[in-house]
Amino acid sequence: MHYRVTMQPPASTALDRPRSPRRGMILGLIVVAVIVWSALNPLDWLTWWMEVSWVLVGLPVVVWIARRHGVTQLLLVLLTIHAIILLVGGHYTYERVPLGLWAQEWWGLARNDYDRLGHFAQGFVPALVAREALRRTSPLRTGKWLAVISVSMALAFSGCFEMIEWAASVSLGASADAFLGSQGDVWDAQWDMFCALLGATVAIAMLSKSHERALCALPSSA
Repeated sequence: MHYRVTMQPPASTALDRPRSPRRGMILGLIVVAVIVWSALNPLDWLTWWMEVSWVLVGLPVVVWIARRHGVTQLLLVLLTIHAIILLVGGHYTYERVPLGLWAQEWWGLARNDYDRLGHFAQGFVPALVAREALRRTSPLRTGKWLAVISVSMALAFSGCFEMIEWAASVSLGASADAFLGSQGDVWDAQWDMFCALLGATVAIAMLSKSHERALCALPSSA
């Protein structure tokens, strides 16, 4: 059962407007193009498959959901950005992404923190995914409980991902080191979940109003 959003939205922005098949197609083509680039001589093929599999599985799922039920333009853009972050990390491995190496040298960091960006996005984007699903399929309205549950679901996803990394480490041993990306940090898992929690909290705090307008802009048949 789907619940329609009844709030009257304030003035809209470009990302609040009804979804456009053309815009969605452009975003999908961008992801496909980056997939192709990412697959060109990646640094480590095992790491590439483990990182990029999320995108390879998620892309057709998002396309199916968007066509059948509709997805807000805001969420589609965020999912595209998240996919690009994963694809770049898969190509270079997170420890060797040039952007992170540049930041490490520029700010004198102890490690390449590109993976922290990835885990921040791992909280930021799933929090909006959870919020959209809850607003459209449950009686929850905007407010504290919607915010708390959305953030909690994003943090739960991050925790599940850390268990996947743990299982990969146990089963594959040193072969999974590049996938783990811990770079010798014994608290890496805790930092990853903290970054995801921070990302989810920032997303809900900053984008809830924009997301609500985007939900209201969806066609009633979505």
